[in-house]
Amino acid sequence: MPKCTAEAVSMGRVGRRRIQASFTGGDLVSDGGVLLLRQMDRRLGLTRSAAAALSDRRRGASVRHGIHPLLSQRVYGLCCGWEDVSDHNVLRRDTALQTAVGQVQELASGPTLSRFENAVDRGDTARLQAVLIEQFIVHWRDAPPEQLVLDIDATHVPLHGAQERAAFNRHYDNYCYLPVYVFCGQDLLACVLRPSDRDPAKILSALVRTLARQLRQAWPQVQLIVRADSGFCRAPALRRFERWGIDYVIGLQKNVTLLQRVALAELMLAEDYGREHSKQRLIGEFTYAARSWNRERRVITRLEHDARGANPRFVVTSLTGEATELYDRLYCARGEAENRIKEAQLDLFGRRASCHAWQANQLRLLLAALAYTLMVHLRRSALHGTELARACTQTIRTRLLKIGAAVVRNTRRVQVLLASNHPMKALFMLAAQRLGP
Repeated sequence: MPKCTAEAVSMGRVGRRRIQASFTGGDLVSDGGVLLLRQMDRRLGLTRSAAAALSDRRRGASVRHGIHPLLSQRVYGLCCGWEDVSDHNVLRRDTALQTAVGQVQELASGPTLSRFENAVDRGDTARLQAVLIEQFIVHWRDAPPEQLVLDIDATHVPLHGAQERAAFNRHYDNYCYLPVYVFCGQDLLACVLRPSDRDPAKILSALVRTLARQLRQAWPQVQLIVRADSGFCRAPALRRFERWGIDYVIGLQKNVTLLQRVALAELMLAEDYGREHSKQRLIGEFTYAARSWNRERRVITRLEHDARGANPRFVVTSLTGEATELYDRLYCARGEAENRIKEAQLDLFGRRASCHAWQANQLRLLLAALAYTLMVHLRRSALHGTELARACTQTIRTRLLKIGAAVVRNTRRVQVLLASNHPMKALFMLAAQRLGP
């Protein structure tokens, strides 16, 4: 790659004037809005809590960058769209990022951040998982919830290399990991890296038990509901949920017995469609017990018939209440968690599992989770009632963080001179005022 950053490049003309561009503007930054992340993080104490959860095994005399600055630098970088540690070989001199991290000297380089990521062990990542749930509890401490719905889903992280525990997955047709995410509304409570040759439902009971213990310590009377698709419907998990007093609404995979139970209703819908030529829909319920189940359970069925034919769905639940309400209002809302996963994985680079070591890739998943938590709280605390109140992370980044600025520092203060004609300057000032100094 040619080293041309200090050279001027010709870019045509404006009238009689020639246009030339060069990277010689000095301390100009493209992420002036990163200071909002600093304000939000200081209010939450997010990266400070995360740094306290990590052990530092380095020799103290040789340490130049503490764990907290390293973690803040990495998380803020993800929020601003810089997914690779190699990006920080240049970003380390970005004065806006330095100010946000709380330093005036150069930040850590890519190799330093890489060593930081590869130094973590299983205990470190387990303690970081606990930070996510602690942040959730602290945020809702003043408004104790009566009911919490835990959305559990798995997704794939494609691999292109020789990562530890990489395995080929036939469904996704590539080598990948299958991390499991747990959301409660917009809040991310857990993200656990899993190999793709293992059933992700195997950790369901242990994961829910860990979360339930922490949540019930904070709110002993809260009702917990586990919501998931049919990939997580396992008989041992259902029995344990009932024993622990945890409700569930989980998809149930179709089989011959279930289809026989609804065959008459399917025939009726087919006749109605043939007569009316419009989509037919019916929601009903019955009791059912698979061979591996210890007893019968309530199953809600949603039947549809249109030009493509029959499309039955089944859900097993421990909840009482009207079947249509449970299916349409409760179970179908599960799809919103998929949008949150996309935000964490795509907008904040949770798929960047390019380290060789398993625990390093688990840390990267958690770094994206911390960045997601920071952005969710920024949207919730600083942008409520504005045009970005429901914006995704990518939109917030583009409109509010990617602001050109000049940074002027002296012995008494740091001035961040943001672009005068930025279209979101009024919204930026409102958000900064809401977050406070």
